[in-house]
Amino acid sequence: MPKTRAEALRLARAVAATPVKWGPGFVKRSPYESDPGFRPVLDANCVWQREPLPATVLATLTRYSELPAEDGKGPIRVAAVVTVHRTEKDADWEMAQTLEESLRCPDQQLRQGERISDLRSQGSDFGQLGNITSEDTLSENGEYYSDELGGPLYYYWVQSRLAQVTVAVVGRSAKGRSNEEVDDALHQGAGQMLSGVEGELEKQE
Repeated sequence: MPKTRAEALRLARAVAATPVKWGPGFVKRSPYESDPGFRPVLDANCVWQREPLPATVLATLTRYSELPAEDGKGPIRVAAVVTVHRTEKDADWEMAQTLEESLRCPDQQLRQGERISDLRSQGSDFGQLGNITSEDTLSENGEYYSDELGGPLYYYWVQSRLAQVTVAVVGRSAKGRSNEEVDDALHQGAGQMLSGVEGELEKQE
């Protein structure tokens, strides 16, 4: 298992979904990658902020991609997040905290000009509710609003854990795009990332 920040960051970069992992036509957004020394945190006012990594996290990385607007259809925007914790217990605790956040903040400010509302979440261990790919998984859906794209638009997020690593994918629709298009991209991206985590952890056994 990764023991140092350098090992953890190498794993995160190897696993985090690149545009081709989401499906045909996806490209990098700008900025493409987050600063791996910081992670998103939901504050007491239900606003997402970026803060330095806590001692329990070795590295985290977010990559942003999109299926560009075309033929009168808006862009499908997706993100992939990989977080490598120091221990499996730390990763498990993050999953529990994440589930609590949607209950505490059903309406959240993502960044200036972007918000989500009416969030509903669900968790399942391996073997429950169709989860056969990870030790633990959470899903969340709601309505997305954007000064640029309007709203309400479809919003879906999934986070899964394998050992001390959590991977998350999030997608947002736009005018002319179906919910199924977003779901298909997220399903493909999440599957690729979980397979990548398995392969990376097996290398280090």
